[in-house]
Amino acid sequence: MKMKTKLKLTAVFEEAEEGGFIGFVEELPGVNTQGETLDETKANLIEALNLVLETQRQLSEKEIGNKKIIRESLELA
Repeated sequence: MKMKTKLKLTAVFEEAEEGGFIGFVEELPGVNTQGETLDETKANLIEALNLVLETQRQLSEKEIGNKKIIRESLELA
């Protein structure tokens, strides 16, 4: 039986001077957000990550067009 490997990313949260929190994913530039509470900021960060990944998928699909390609899943340790 093959075990699935989980990708672990680092979420960084900082208290904002004007109140609330800012958050970003250390490994992925452009994935950042803010929120009134830490829980809200965490939820917003997950949403931002999903949006960035989906946008990248769509851009890639558009660029690939009708080219013959090989697609494989990557497993990260």
